[in-house]
Amino acid sequence: MAAETQTPPIRFGIIGCADIARKVSRAISLAPNAVISAVASRSIEKASLYAKANKFPPEAKIYGSYEALLDDPDIDAVYLPLPTSLHVKWAVVVAQKKKHLLMEKPVALNVAEFDVIAKACEENGVQFMDGTMWVHNIRTAKMREFLSDSERFGQLRVIHSCFSFAGDPDFLKNDIRVKPDLDGLGALGDAGWYCVRSILWANDYELPKSVVALHGPVLNEAGVVLSCGASLHWDDGRLATFSAPFYQI
Repeated sequence: MAAETQTPPIRFGIIGCADIARKVSRAISLAPNAVISAVASRSIEKASLYAKANKFPPEAKIYGSYEALLDDPDIDAVYLPLPTSLHVKWAVVVAQKKKHLLMEKPVALNVAEFDVIAKACEENGVQFMDGTMWVHNIRTAKMREFLSDSERFGQLRVIHSCFSFAGDPDFLKNDIRVKPDLDGLGALGDAGWYCVRSILWANDYELPKSVVALHGPVLNEAGVVLSCGASLHWDDGRLATFSAPFYQI
């Protein structure tokens, strides 16, 4: 009997040394079908320290520029945890280099930017995925099974979603998620992303007819959202609300 052919693991390159990449890189290392093959930063010293601190494989390549990693023919896919303001630029380059793309959320600052990213991936035949992990969890599949059972659950009419965490004074002043030139969507793009995703997931990704911002969003001195919410409405009477502050409520 012929031996079963084993699919080689996906070789990931990581662009940028963000904190979130520490968790995702560990997940990549633990996955049975993926390996970390390279990491790139704007300096080779920072990339080297990052690789060592996160116990990357000794054979992982270290690059002192993003371009050098993208020119590596041994990289199959790129994980892109850069600030949102840099996503459209580097996502397009990744796609043009014929490498699959895993991006941190929010994937873009607006729909127009994401359309550019999606077009580049389609034109170059590469796969795009965002880093919203909970939609792939086995519990989420069980929730879908429950929602689909009309006899047990009934008809979905109302959804309330909230995501908050206690941002300390240093976070609220210095984190990239409160900087207009880095992640200008603030709490809406970070915590609110999960709320909106859960609402759309529960509604089979059917877009609402209208969205109304809730009164009283909180902004910092630079105009970045620290707390916000909205209500979403469908023609058949379905309703959803979400709240997404950078502090506990």
